Amino acid sequence: MAAASPGSHTGKELFDLSVQFAMNRVQSAHQVLARQLSLLYNIEEAGPRRSPTGMDDCLELLTDTLRHLSNVMATDHTDPTTPDDIRTWLSAALTSQGTCLDSLDGGLATERDAVAALAKNLTHFISNSLALYEHTGATTNERLVTQTKKSKYPAGGHRKLLSDGRFPSWVTAGDRKLLEASPEELGERLVVAQDGTGTHATVADAIAFASLAASPGGGRSVIHVTAGTYNENLKIPGGSNILLVGDGKGKTVITGHKNVQDGSTTFGSATLAATGDGVMIRDMTIENTAGPAKHQAVALLVKSDKAVIYRCAIVGYQDTLYTHSSRQFYRDTDIYGTVDFIFGNSAAVFQNCNIFVRRPGSDQKNYVTAQGRSDPNQNTGISIQACRIQGTSDLAPVKRKNPTFLGRPWQKYARTVVMQSFLDDAVDPAGWASWAGGSNSRTLYYGEYMNSGPGAGTGGRVRWPGVHPAMSVAEATGFTVAEFIGGTSWLPSTGVEFSSGLGV
Repeated sequence: MAAASPGSHTGKELFDLSVQFAMNRVQSAHQVLARQLSLLYNIEEAGPRRSPTGMDDCLELLTDTLRHLSNVMATDHTDPTTPDDIRTWLSAALTSQGTCLDSLDGGLATERDAVAALAKNLTHFISNSLALYEHTGATTNERLVTQTKKSKYPAGGHRKLLSDGRFPSWVTAGDRKLLEASPEELGERLVVAQDGTGTHATVADAIAFASLAASPGGGRSVIHVTAGTYNENLKIPGGSNILLVGDGKGKTVITGHKNVQDGSTTFGSATLAATGDGVMIRDMTIENTAGPAKHQAVALLVKSDKAVIYRCAIVGYQDTLYTHSSRQFYRDTDIYGTVDFIFGNSAAVFQNCNIFVRRPGSDQKNYVTAQGRSDPNQNTGISIQACRIQGTSDLAPVKRKNPTFLGRPWQKYARTVVMQSFLDDAVDPAGWASWAGGSNSRTLYYGEYMNSGPGAGTGGRVRWPGVHPAMSVAEATGFTVAEFIGGTSWLPSTGVEFSSGLGV
């Protein structure tokens, strides 16, 4: 039988073929890199083991990419709840290739170049899949879903968005109870205590135990980390379904000091990396104490889909919070930093958070955000809503010498909005800054909507085509919890009415 011509394929078939092609290439790249790492480690057995800079990161990110693309292939494309999932998985897969390339920057050319070539090729293939999804109508009912969103839920109307006023619709009733419960009300749980009274003495041991005990479709593992300072670098792995609960900001403290200056990659420097989907963290401080002289030093990295960070403090200087990829929600959380201290390429919403700008190095400027959207079809960005952006007391004497900007575009299609928030006078009148040597002013999207405070005036804002100092209600609604990280595909049948996303 003759092969079908390209024109005989439907949009969905072309999309599926493109994803399968990308998956095959990811699998090949994973095998090549695993062999390469194994060979390097075998060569070094006689001496101290040295992780080739960035290559371990790339292997982890390729594993993530395989999972995301497998999710796409396994999804029922006729289900109206799938479009946001598919965009999220493809966006995350694309982000992972960029992170691999970033991590390889400091490596030896002999180790770096072959892996970098693989990552660049994968970027092209995954970007093609994402473009096909957006432009060929890969889902049979995509138009119907879009029409439903527009007609059934007009801006400013009432809709069943959230179970209450605090969490996205995809946070289940059971998880909401866990997020609000006292430690005594958490039920069966693992307890980390440094005095030996718990089930584990370190957070790492508790996470490892919970991960081994986790089963597909099983319940959530609750780990109560009692008051104390835990000097640990942690990773919450995939499939673990963990809720990490502390005794409060400043009481339960997880601390680390890895940084780029001392040989880590930015991706590998995190004190805590939340990798597994559905991770929830509440009532603790996560910090990186490396300091401004050490440059990039991540306190918290999140690439967990549908992650919730609640009532936490995230403390660092440059690159404090790495909102790497997928859907994330931050509520009642304090974030401290200097340069690019909320960065990454997730779809992240911050509500009712305190964003504290610290005193940077003597020759540095402060940038609250550095969003990393690299492809116009990615459904990613940073939305800061009903928050406070303010300088710490040590910034006050140098706030003119070391100005603070709301953000700068890490990648070409950076997207960040600040809405209904208080901005103090540490914020420079220009509002936004360019990336060094960059020319992204036409392709970025920077928006502001109904902010207040001495730093909220938009008269002096930069006049770039991509800057929107007075967003409309319709534009701002697109960056609310419901529309940006929730939407109709995640509405639960809770029966609880809530005003639309701008009614904070």
